[in-house]
Amino acid sequence: MMPGVPERATHDHVRAGTTTLFAALEVATGTVIGSLHRRHRAEEFKKFLIELDKQVPADLDVHLIRDNYATPAIKKWLPVHPRFHLHFTPTGPSWLNLVERWFAELANKQIRLHRSVQALEIDIRNCAAWNTDPKPYLWTKTADEILERLAS
Repeated sequence: MMPGVPERATHDHVRAGTTTLFAALEVATGTVIGSLHRRHRAEEFKKFLIELDKQVPADLDVHLIRDNYATPAIKKWLPVHPRFHLHFTPTGPSWLNLVERWFAELANKQIRLHRSVQALEIDIRNCAAWNTDPKPYLWTKTADEILERLAS
């Protein structure tokens, strides 16, 4: 680099590896329950559901907004756990799922490019401090205003 010349970056990015974060957001309080896994399969998602079952009080229903994981293993697990209700979003509107908003905030505030999966996972775990002072997300527009905007 030379003085007065902006830094150049290439379009490609070399990954140092990946990790999977499953997360559930309690919309009333903003509390997040998360689970990190090295793989991204239905088996890991099922482990996450089992963890949710342990952490969420037994008298509460659990509504999961999902865009996938309707696998045979999950379909078999759900009837045995009737308090779990899956709701699937259509392709595209991830904004309907508030945990996606939390993922975006996590990415903007905590996660940047990492040189290793271990460093990435440490940063994600450090974000657990989120639950020391959680805040629910508040919609700033009504459903009618959102739908009207989408229609236009």
